[in-house]
Amino acid sequence: MLKLEELVSGFDPATGTVAGAPATERRLSDLRGCFVDTAAYEAALAAGDPLLYRVAAVEPGRGSGDLHYGVGMLMPGRIGDEYYMTKGHFHARREAAELYFGLSGEGMMLLEDEATGESRMVPLLPNQAVYVPGFTAHRTMNTGSVPLTYIGVYPATAGHDYGAIAKRNFRCVVVERHGSPVLLERNSLA
Repeated sequence: MLKLEELVSGFDPATGTVAGAPATERRLSDLRGCFVDTAAYEAALAAGDPLLYRVAAVEPGRGSGDLHYGVGMLMPGRIGDEYYMTKGHFHARREAAELYFGLSGEGMMLLEDEATGESRMVPLLPNQAVYVPGFTAHRTMNTGSVPLTYIGVYPATAGHDYGAIAKRNFRCVVVERHGSPVLLERNSLA
């Protein structure tokens, strides 16, 4: 049986932290290769190495029916026309789905079907949920002017595969055009 502190956890959506839970922080230098505009990326990195996002993970269970969750905070900003983003990932167990719940800020999720390559841009807003089906790579972008915070809930056995995305990246990107996010083919910007 799980201990009380494993059953109840307090989180701070303003900072993307969970009391007693480890947090992973990603800085601009950690996202080398994610942004299409490499000149804008190198210029931004030369000016500093800002925190782009933080995710605190709560992983109490180990069994196939157990759940984990993470609280994320993604800072506002852009590299060229691309919004600050997470690295993005598949689940190691590809069939595992995930639910994202928007807490504050404005964002988008980029979803890419592994088999077909079909890509979709889905809003991630406060008081809304985004369902990420299995076999789908997903990345989060902050399209607003304040930190985007959210919760992601996933099976304990899902695991994370960042390597597949690091090898080939996503087929599409989300960029700002005339004040709004739009989905474009990556190769149309290269």
